[in-house]
Amino acid sequence: MKPEDFEELLANCADEPIRFPGAIQPHGVLLTLSEPGLNIIQVSANVGTLFGHAPEALLDQPLHRLIGEEYAQAVQTMAEDSAFLDSPPLLITFKGEQFEGLLHRHQGVLVLEFEPRLKDFKPRAHSGRTSDLGKMLHRLQSAKTLEALYAITVNEIQAMTGYDRVLIYRFEEEGHGQVIAEASAPSMELFNGLFFPASDIPEQARELYRTNWLRIIPNASYEPVPLVPKLRPDTGQPLDLSFATLRSVSPIHCQYMQNMGVLSSMSISLMKGDKLWGLISCGNREPLLVPNDLRMACQTIGQVLSLQISAMEALELTRQRDEKVEALALLDRAMKASANNVFDGLAQQGRLLMDLTLSGGVAIIEDKQLHRYGNCPEPAQIRALHKWLQGDGAPVFSSHNLASVYPPAAEYQSVASGVLAMSLPKPVDNGVLWFRPEVKENIHWSGDPQKPLNLETCDAGMRLRPRTSFEIWKVEMAGISTKWSHGDLFAANDLRRSALENDLSRQVLREQQAVRARDELVAVVSHDLRNPMTVISMLCGMMQKAFSSDGPHTSRRISSAIDTMQQAAGRMNVLLEDLLDTSKIEAGRYVVKPVALDVSQIFEEAYSLLAPLASEKGIDLSFNVEPGLQIKADPERLFQVLSNLIGNAIKFTPRQGNIGISAMSAGEEIVFSVRDSGEGIAPDDLPHVFDRYWTQTENNPTGSGLGLYITQGIVKAHGGRIEAESKQGQGSEFRFTVPKVTIEANN
Repeated sequence: MKPEDFEELLANCADEPIRFPGAIQPHGVLLTLSEPGLNIIQVSANVGTLFGHAPEALLDQPLHRLIGEEYAQAVQTMAEDSAFLDSPPLLITFKGEQFEGLLHRHQGVLVLEFEPRLKDFKPRAHSGRTSDLGKMLHRLQSAKTLEALYAITVNEIQAMTGYDRVLIYRFEEEGHGQVIAEASAPSMELFNGLFFPASDIPEQARELYRTNWLRIIPNASYEPVPLVPKLRPDTGQPLDLSFATLRSVSPIHCQYMQNMGVLSSMSISLMKGDKLWGLISCGNREPLLVPNDLRMACQTIGQVLSLQISAMEALELTRQRDEKVEALALLDRAMKASANNVFDGLAQQGRLLMDLTLSGGVAIIEDKQLHRYGNCPEPAQIRALHKWLQGDGAPVFSSHNLASVYPPAAEYQSVASGVLAMSLPKPVDNGVLWFRPEVKENIHWSGDPQKPLNLETCDAGMRLRPRTSFEIWKVEMAGISTKWSHGDLFAANDLRRSALENDLSRQVLREQQAVRARDELVAVVSHDLRNPMTVISMLCGMMQKAFSSDGPHTSRRISSAIDTMQQAAGRMNVLLEDLLDTSKIEAGRYVVKPVALDVSQIFEEAYSLLAPLASEKGIDLSFNVEPGLQIKADPERLFQVLSNLIGNAIKFTPRQGNIGISAMSAGEEIVFSVRDSGEGIAPDDLPHVFDRYWTQTENNPTGSGLGLYITQGIVKAHGGRIEAESKQGQGSEFRFTVPKVTIEANN
């Protein structure tokens, strides 16, 4: 058979409608009821045998026709109780026989199941031992290790129920499972320690185990009892029996049980959170029906065991993490002590890195540098593996069977069948790779894992048949290392976290040093250069007076040169002030000293200073202020904002244009506006006008790109905001806000 054909058959098996069998096991009766009238919708065909009523005669009839008014009312009361799933079974007597009624609601119908009540059930004692729930829970609580917990569970459940075999089956990540504890009668074949292939319990069966704590099969050789009618009359679909105790199971599974030498089984789910961790699986050579109250006791045991397994595994994980703490602290100190970068520090701790994960070798990569300690692949092989790991994108990667996901690793599996790796999000190649050698071991399977099932003919064609052999099958595992533990993965993740923190600290330190260097430079510029520029300006003024007189030294060329020098010196002083302001803004040290100011007075001062500049271009400059406005602002800095904005408007507004400046009240703020009829700002440039060093190059040969950036910083220092709107060819508007001074605040 081709592999793809086998996979298709596995898929067909997975699609078997085990939730919708259309039948039940024959040891009880099942019926579905409508609400609120409790009319019978479907009923199992054996209702005539157990209750003496023809199934067809009961359809569409009220429930009391079958069990009487009193019991029907009891069912009604249970159904109306929101917590009826936790209610005890309904006990009824019918024709001198006692039955237990179990009720649940699913997909819009009530499902009522009746089983015979077993009053005098006595489990068959194995080794003379018997038990009960109280003793069982006490012994479970006394367990100090997981192994002891498993052993107590299987022995106690066997004593309580009388099953020939009770085992604990744990699912592995790969899909298969292993028997990790067993209590069996002397006549039973032992399975403890054996592995079973994933195909023995298909995915949909696992899902049913996940949603149902318990499943019972009293007799695997039973004949299924069909439901009447076969399909739901209201939907035309098969009835979902996922939560029915009496649900008929797959005939493949029944055959599987018989092939294992058992006719009766009970399975109890073991959960870890919402995931299926394993099963308590019970089997008996002869048919065996365990009473409902005892099954519920076993279910309780499964729930308690699940909690204890989760708790003990959590403690084990904590212990594994604690074992790594000291070594991780030493590695952290080594990274901090490294003069250059964190990987240089790690490269000096090869032995400690190997001990951290119990690895046979470790490689540290930092750009072109590669350090190897212990048994490692060749440098070119490590580089190729590292490149592949980078493509995977995982911050931490682990595998104990590297060749299965990275075929080139087969060349060096003797030293690196397992790999654990971590890297940092840096522009250069970097990483730490731990290697574990191949550990050849024999895995004992229950039967050939490569051929777990056979074929048989059915109505739908060929289907998988459960295997008939459970003989121990020994498989030598090659290319596999010891698995990386939770503690190992924790160590790799924590080392990466520490490396990231140290690397970021170094980056922050470098940036802080750069900021300090810049601040020192700005201080030099503002102090050592501003004073000479002031002297130059003063001397230019004195020289201008000397050469502008009508004396013999009068020279138009010299006078013009002095004017140019004086303008250049003034320009330099402006740039020095801008640089100083920019430095303070970026360092978060820009300070304003707000006081109460009259807006009208500020506008008058701005007009007296800027109106001559506007008049030179024939620009109409207008100021409009709401009467009585007062603001809380630094007068010098606010005047700087207005000067920058109005000065820019004058610069970029053509002759005979107009500029309007206004101030209006808006809640607790004053909104200032500077609107011009200039050329406007391009849409692509508008979002960047307040960026540092952005400048409009056209018609602005001397712009530094700091004016609007500083303006924004001043406004933000006042607790305000600034924004710009513009349309090319129509002009621009800059608006900024400043806190208002209320009348109450002035009094």
